[in-house]
Amino acid sequence: MTDPTQQSVGQESIGMTDRIFILLASAACLILGLIALYSSGIDLIDPKMHRAGGFALALMVAVTVSRRRRTEQSGPMWAVNAVIDIGLVLAGLWAIWSFYSVQTLMEVSLYDVRQSDAIPAFAGLIVFLELCRRLWGWGLFTVGSLGALYLLFGQNLPGILEHTGFDMVDVSEALWYNTNKGVFGSITNIVLVTVFIFIIFGVLLEGTGAGDTLLKFAFLATRRTRGGPAHAAILASSLFGTMSGSTVANIVGTGTFTIPMIKKRGFSPTFAAGIEATASSGGQIMPPIMGAAALVMADLTGAGYLNIIVAALLPALFYYFSLFAAVTVEARRQGIEVKPLEVEDRITKLDMINSILFVGPIVTVITCLLLGFSTSAAGFYAVVVLLALAVINPEVRRDPMRVWHSFLKGSESGATLLIAIAAIGILVGSLDSTGLGLKLAGVIAEIRGESLFSALLVAMVGALVLGMGMPTLPAYLIIILVMGPAIQALGVSMLTAHMFVFYYGVASSLTPPVAIAAYAAAPIAGANPLMTSFMSFRLGMAKFIIPFIFAFYPTILIVEEFSLIPFLWITARTCFCIWLFSSALSAYDVRKLSIPEVVLRFVVAFTMLAVSPTIHLPAIAIGIGLIVFGMRGRNAEIRGDTA
Repeated sequence: MTDPTQQSVGQESIGMTDRIFILLASAACLILGLIALYSSGIDLIDPKMHRAGGFALALMVAVTVSRRRRTEQSGPMWAVNAVIDIGLVLAGLWAIWSFYSVQTLMEVSLYDVRQSDAIPAFAGLIVFLELCRRLWGWGLFTVGSLGALYLLFGQNLPGILEHTGFDMVDVSEALWYNTNKGVFGSITNIVLVTVFIFIIFGVLLEGTGAGDTLLKFAFLATRRTRGGPAHAAILASSLFGTMSGSTVANIVGTGTFTIPMIKKRGFSPTFAAGIEATASSGGQIMPPIMGAAALVMADLTGAGYLNIIVAALLPALFYYFSLFAAVTVEARRQGIEVKPLEVEDRITKLDMINSILFVGPIVTVITCLLLGFSTSAAGFYAVVVLLALAVINPEVRRDPMRVWHSFLKGSESGATLLIAIAAIGILVGSLDSTGLGLKLAGVIAEIRGESLFSALLVAMVGALVLGMGMPTLPAYLIIILVMGPAIQALGVSMLTAHMFVFYYGVASSLTPPVAIAAYAAAPIAGANPLMTSFMSFRLGMAKFIIPFIFAFYPTILIVEEFSLIPFLWITARTCFCIWLFSSALSAYDVRKLSIPEVVLRFVVAFTMLAVSPTIHLPAIAIGIGLIVFGMRGRNAEIRGDTA
């Protein structure tokens, strides 16, 4: 029998250890946040020091977060895990110090990486891959591990997978002691310099009360629609998602409020969860903020963040129009009518004041970009403006610590993202060192033949598979690294290629069987997760079509090959296509559609997007005929009921 005194001492030691980890992690979050503010708005930091320091602080945060997620343990297992965690911290810091020391030597002398340098490098790779597994799951861990193993043993593989061979020193130089690729490469620099400040900005927006006000405005704007709360969820999620940049955070932030109200309006739990999942995943493609992936895209393409925002606007509006159409059709099918706005959802004077918390910082970002400030500087000034405006919210005045907690939470989110970037960096180093990406581009070129459509189809499938189950930024980076060269080889511009894979990086969160957005929304609605994933896939189907449209019609992106008449023409065709497509998926328009009508609407919807006028003009005529036929059939049903 356990001695109660010994058990009490053991529990006290467990609590003390966890408190030390939490204290160190909080200090690390504070320093990371201050570094983000300093580097984005005041002055640049020495790159090697910035990257080494960023990962050292993120290491402490990641270990603490992983301990927090672990179920409570005591006795021998707690002791073993505590020793492992301390070992991870010490090994990681040793490896990071080795990177900093070697980089310093390289700056002052002709220094070559040695065998003794390979040992801490491999220790660092193991530490960050293990932390990636804990925080982001097996998918990203597997990607990073395969990248490292491929460098070590790929010379023994058959066909295009074979490379010339790399020893331990070569691998450590490619994946660790490198500021262009690998763990400390250029992508890490983009996240630290540009993305980090926007992550903090997004969490501060939520913490200061902007999110609640957005929800109320969304309900007010959609109060006269059949969908009501379902339409409000779409509108709120598009705005909320552009703040958070995270699909799951968006679902949790808005879904806990919107999903019960969607169900109350009469929609099924599966539909309620599905529409919230699809709307929330679209927040990352909606300007003006769009989340981390768009910021990284701006740096990788060299297009500039303002151009990315402009290019993303119309495709995002198409996507949300498709969701509005899906809800409208579903409401018609279920006979749901417009209901009056509930009293508690009315906009108050306080809400009008709090709306400044959202409008002010967003206007600041856009103004800074228009004036030629860097993206990171725009994020810095947006944070400054938000902190200055936060005092107008009475809840913030009553509890100022909510701003402090949001700041630390934002830094924590950035730190955990850095751990994911470490795994991506390993993949980048592996692909760059072996040239595998270019080899895969050649294989795809052979498969596609001379057809752009077939090549994009292959790229789409590959992108969905590569991005399945991953957060958007890692998914986008993996997809563009592997599929990007193949798409650009077709004559598609760099920006269009990046936008194409970016959309499928977002869409992968809706793709069964690993539809993380649907699985996050299903428990809130009390719906079956797998059925919710299929519902989300159906409702978000437009996201799978839109990238093909701007690949064939780049004028939609506005910043490339813009011409007014073609722009207006493809815009009108796309809207018509989306309506036909949405009604066909629900087998309902103004009345129930027969199977031949459903099939015909699908065919016509796709055909009217064809480049040749001899194909799309007859399709448009048939589509108009289908709409007229449906309305006449509805009128006939009404006359029959009246009689």
